[in-house]
Amino acid sequence: MITSEQLKDLMDRVDNLYRYLSIEDKKIQLQEEELRTQAPGFWDDRKAAEEQMKKVKDLQKWINGYQEVRMAADETSLAFEYYKDELVTEEEVDEDYRKALASLENLELRNMLRDEEDSMDCVLKINSGAGGTESQDWASMLMRMYLRYAEMQGYKTRISNIQDGDEAGIKTVTIEIEGDSAYGYLKSENGVHRLVRVSPYNAQGKRMTSFASVFVTPLVDDTIEVEVDPSRISWDLFRSGGAGGQNVNKVETGVRLRYQYTDPETGEEEEILIENTESRKQLENRENAMRLLRSQLYDRELQRRRAKQAEIEAGKKKIEWGSQIRSYVFDDRRVKDHRTGYQTSDVNGVMDGKIDGFIKAYLMENGGASQNS
Repeated sequence: MITSEQLKDLMDRVDNLYRYLSIEDKKIQLQEEELRTQAPGFWDDRKAAEEQMKKVKDLQKWINGYQEVRMAADETSLAFEYYKDELVTEEEVDEDYRKALASLENLELRNMLRDEEDSMDCVLKINSGAGGTESQDWASMLMRMYLRYAEMQGYKTRISNIQDGDEAGIKTVTIEIEGDSAYGYLKSENGVHRLVRVSPYNAQGKRMTSFASVFVTPLVDDTIEVEVDPSRISWDLFRSGGAGGQNVNKVETGVRLRYQYTDPETGEEEEILIENTESRKQLENRENAMRLLRSQLYDRELQRRRAKQAEIEAGKKKIEWGSQIRSYVFDDRRVKDHRTGYQTSDVNGVMDGKIDGFIKAYLMENGGASQNS
């Protein structure tokens, strides 16, 4: 059973979190923000009203989150006292403690997502590496892993573009993920993921290594100002089928957006290429491709800011796009993150979307800083 020291540590952390989160200030601010929603003509400017309602909702979320943690901790403390009077069992006390600790750690983790973009939805793109069928199969396994993770978090997902592999798997997929702090949590997945296994596609049954790249950007909405130069945009049209081979069109509804991007600091030019095949309607695919372009441009601006910040905070570890961040070794029953050293033997669980341990370890080590810092 838990010790009195463990219980004291739990209660101290809950008290400290109350101060860290400035719960008392948030309660006062919530009252003020709610009063603004009661002003005459509040909904006349719908966009401003929705922003105000989001402020209220965010404040309420933090207050409710802390109240849940406090209640769980108090119930654990009460159970600990009841045990002395033989009113509850050791197992019941330990179970209350486990729930309270998990609730506390989740809120502590959310408090580490301090950057403005952390609260945003995200775009997650997976590209298979060199290696043909084997790497394309690996890319599809990662797609399933992230879709399962999103499902467990209660996130909404939408596949805006997918290209099947030559024989199996996928060459690339773009997934839009919507939910509470989706970018804040999934930014830790940015980089190259390495698979080592006995390949089912190798007749000799050899152990093979495959790579796939994961690229995560914030999904911007209309409230984020991003400058797009229309003169630098060109469009290609092509026939597209829906995910899984459905809706094979005889008309050109798939769109390919090309944007000639110039780095404002170096002057280097680069073509940004975005494909969208989500809808049967060309106009909708164009609109969504533009939204994805704005997300990429916003992310590039963030990267520039983070790079400058990293020069100042030279002691922090910098994660570059293209770095190998994690290895999944199926034969040895081991998944290891090379940035944090966190590893687990539950390979099946990880591939079923249980990646919270890796995300938590990354955020704890990087202090909630952005992936690009």
